Amino acid sequence: MNVALALEGNDWWRRAVFYQLYPRSFQDSNADGIGDLQGIIDRLDHLRGRGDSLGVDAVWLSPTFPSPMKDFGYDVSDYLGVHPDFGDMATMDRLIAECHRRGIRILLDWVPNHTSDQHPWFLDSRSSRSNPHRDWYIWRDARPDGSLPNNWRAVFGGPAWTRDEATGQYYLHSFLEEQPDLNWRNPAVVDAMHDTLRFWLRRGIDGFRIDVMGMIVKHPDLADNPLNPHWSPGSAEPKFLWSSNRNYPDVYEAVRGIRAVLDEFPGSMAVGEVFGTPDEIARYYGSRSGLDGLHLAFNFQFIHEHGHVFTAWDAESMRRIVQNAEAAVPPGALPCWAFGNHDRSRFISRHDHDGRGHERARAAAVLLLMLRGVPFIYYGEEIGMADVGIPDSRLQDPARFHTPGRDPERTPMQWDGSPSRGFSAVEPWLPYGPADVNVAARQHDPASILALYRRAIGLRREFRSLEQGSLRVLPSHPDVFAFERSLAGEPSATVLINTATGVRRASLHSPGRVLLTSRAAGAAGQTGQDFEIGPLEAMVIIHG
Repeated sequence: MNVALALEGNDWWRRAVFYQLYPRSFQDSNADGIGDLQGIIDRLDHLRGRGDSLGVDAVWLSPTFPSPMKDFGYDVSDYLGVHPDFGDMATMDRLIAECHRRGIRILLDWVPNHTSDQHPWFLDSRSSRSNPHRDWYIWRDARPDGSLPNNWRAVFGGPAWTRDEATGQYYLHSFLEEQPDLNWRNPAVVDAMHDTLRFWLRRGIDGFRIDVMGMIVKHPDLADNPLNPHWSPGSAEPKFLWSSNRNYPDVYEAVRGIRAVLDEFPGSMAVGEVFGTPDEIARYYGSRSGLDGLHLAFNFQFIHEHGHVFTAWDAESMRRIVQNAEAAVPPGALPCWAFGNHDRSRFISRHDHDGRGHERARAAAVLLLMLRGVPFIYYGEEIGMADVGIPDSRLQDPARFHTPGRDPERTPMQWDGSPSRGFSAVEPWLPYGPADVNVAARQHDPASILALYRRAIGLRREFRSLEQGSLRVLPSHPDVFAFERSLAGEPSATVLINTATGVRRASLHSPGRVLLTSRAAGAAGQTGQDFEIGPLEAMVIIHG
């Protein structure tokens, strides 16, 4: 292990602050309008380096594999390479080395549910019914009446089946028709996919974010999904439940197999993109006695809940989400939190119904970094980036024809206020946002949201109770979410989140000192036992 890595030990991820980095949008180094691996290297000091860096411990890169880019890398044509848009394997090796030199761990985005229809495996598979790769994908005949093999729907809309005229059968695709699903019930597929993990772990990658982990193993008979009892014509509810092709019980055995591969490389880890109730999410950690599943499983309740975008910012919702997660995770496991990602509208835009999204975003930074568990920051959140309106002529996302397009939350990182925003010397792949939202403008402003993120990360690292302690929800005013972080032998901390647009008060069990507040003019340094919390303010108070 590189001695420069800030967090030593095989369980480094338990104490880490992660940063999701969308490579196409971080930094363009070769003037083609697309971010690349060399651009990431050039900007690593923003994440962790000398001077005023953000101070994160690990980065997750959205897919960098060769791909036709029908779904911007989530349609993989080669798991063992680098897409030319991003660079080559030598550049990837330099990125790994430069990250490690700065103390940053690096995760790749692994896509096990499906490949591109241009992957050699699928080209073989569709070439004939007798090809050795045929059963590497999920092929079925039409039903006797000529209808589709079952009633499953693709995530991006339409049936999940496409007929291949050459062989006369349908293949399953849970997403675009250019993304055929792998057959994880075939041991040869499992072995081949496990080997792709080993390839990157041997190369120095520290772990993986696993795409749609809960969908890789389906019902053995591909049974129809049942009708959703809450659905009615015109409702936002899906017509069918996804019980046959999402969180199917057999998937947990596949998870344990993936964990066994990771255990061959001490210090490696994986975080899964999973969906469902807190109890369903918790099952991905493994059994309550063994924790033989994923190291982490995302809890997306602050992004979307029950299939709907989460736009509430109220103390009651916070208490419910946090308490449910805490109750569900097995002993020894940690919740994993994110307030934004590449698939959902940015936090500020989701919470700006009254023009106060920036204030809520500042409070959210404090909440994310003070909760028990492992936080993931989405690139640009640290400078207050919001969704960018995209002209129809510039839209890119193939999913936009069936679901809300994801381009607005994927726009280029803004490094300065110049016309190029410091991102590229040419027209970028997606338009920029407002020029005043940029790193340079925030860099030396102690009242900026960037400074707030830095202070929150620093405080988390300074106090072990905030980094590793337990969490207890405290009684409080209905508009205030209050919780305590404590660890034996260490000063405890109280975190207060006022979700109201008016002032609220809190009386604590013991005196303390305010070490962090989300409001630029907040009462940092104030001491006492009774505190006034400003509108939409988050506050961290240290006791002892």
